[in-house]
Amino acid sequence: MKIVVVGAGPGGYVAAIRAAQLGAKVTIIEDTEVGGTCLNRGCIPTKTIIASTDVLDKIRDAGEFGFEIKGDISFSLEKIMERKEKVVNTLVKGIKGLFKGLGIELLEGKGKLLSPGKVKVTQKDGTDKEVDADKIIIATGSRPLNIPAFPFDGEGILSSDDVLKIKEVPKSLIIIGAGVIGCEFANIFSSLGTEITMVEMMPHAVSTEDEEISDILGKELKKRKIKFILNTKVGKVIKENGGIVATLTDGSEIRAEKMLVSIGRAFNTEGVGLEEVGINKGRRGEILVNDMMETNIPGIYAIGDVIGGIMLAHVASTEGIVAVENALGGKRRIDYSVVPSGIFTSPEIGSVGLREKDTAEKGYNINIGRFPFRALGKAHASGEITGMVKVIADAKDDKVLGVHIIGPHATDLIHEAALAMKMSATSKDIAHTIHAHPTFSEAIMEASEDVHGMAIHIPKKS
Repeated sequence: MKIVVVGAGPGGYVAAIRAAQLGAKVTIIEDTEVGGTCLNRGCIPTKTIIASTDVLDKIRDAGEFGFEIKGDISFSLEKIMERKEKVVNTLVKGIKGLFKGLGIELLEGKGKLLSPGKVKVTQKDGTDKEVDADKIIIATGSRPLNIPAFPFDGEGILSSDDVLKIKEVPKSLIIIGAGVIGCEFANIFSSLGTEITMVEMMPHAVSTEDEEISDILGKELKKRKIKFILNTKVGKVIKENGGIVATLTDGSEIRAEKMLVSIGRAFNTEGVGLEEVGINKGRRGEILVNDMMETNIPGIYAIGDVIGGIMLAHVASTEGIVAVENALGGKRRIDYSVVPSGIFTSPEIGSVGLREKDTAEKGYNINIGRFPFRALGKAHASGEITGMVKVIADAKDDKVLGVHIIGPHATDLIHEAALAMKMSATSKDIAHTIHAHPTFSEAIMEASEDVHGMAIHIPKKS
């Protein structure tokens, strides 16, 4: 069986590796760099920079831990970026090594479907090569959405890609969109000394999260002197005197040295051959698939951001595995019921399952347990007491419907909750599981106990 994968991001490269593991002959096509947005311009570079700014923040707080650091604390943006590039290059090299070990053919160039069994590759040297396929998987991903009112120029008006290439820390920065990307960059640049103003059309930062969690994050970001303008849009942007002037819909103006636009992503469907082959797209331009990742054309599958679903790297990887298994004769269906997510702000956010307002909309009667990190021994020992764990359980059978964490290591802790939900566990199942002491994980146990008013280390519910 010959499988061709178009796109080598976290969906495509995982699909290629799994196909080779299962005995298929695999060709993968990539027009930028192996690893896609996640590895080269998203998840990994941003988290690498965040690791650097976390160290900077810890040094500033060293006095609380008994260390005396004299003089000014300086940093080198150049070296922070060099480390970011080193991490990215190491991981890219690792994936290419996996391809080589599994006999996966990597073609560097732009792939275009000619038919359900043939793909043309316009290679980087300008030559064309045609590749035959028994099955094709489209994994071309997405890119930052370019808004006509304030188009990216790479200098004053930046995309999330552009901001990873800056040479100097801006003195001031307007961030349009207080979603995941915007808030992560707000954390980064506030640590580096930039004056941040965030403009968000919704009433909360990270409005995709449970409202209690969003409120806590908003308060913590304000403590970092980040200014929020909520329930507002940017109407017009001009360049003036070497900076940016943004006019808001209420007529007011804000000024900054640079502006980061982080309000959405566009699907990479142009020039892929979708129209020529007859692949159906949705109203937003996304490729339509069923729960087996099949398009309307037999033998052609699509995965990741380009299908317009849950646009997370780990979801794309799972979709890639499902697509490959089905391409090789399986009947596996994707299950989106338990998808953990992480936001790498300070404090971190981890969530899985339903938000409180979702449960009301779906007609559930619920019980909620909460446990603040400030009531936890490990949190005090580590100097990280901000945040809480929130557990939402069905009042009928006590099954966990959702867990939301804001606080230390939330992006790691959330997976205990994800596994519990995958196994249809109850809040009592979590509460009755012995948790090591002293650990941050105890907060999940205590929040689960609080669902029934039985948490040990907080006052009894009235």
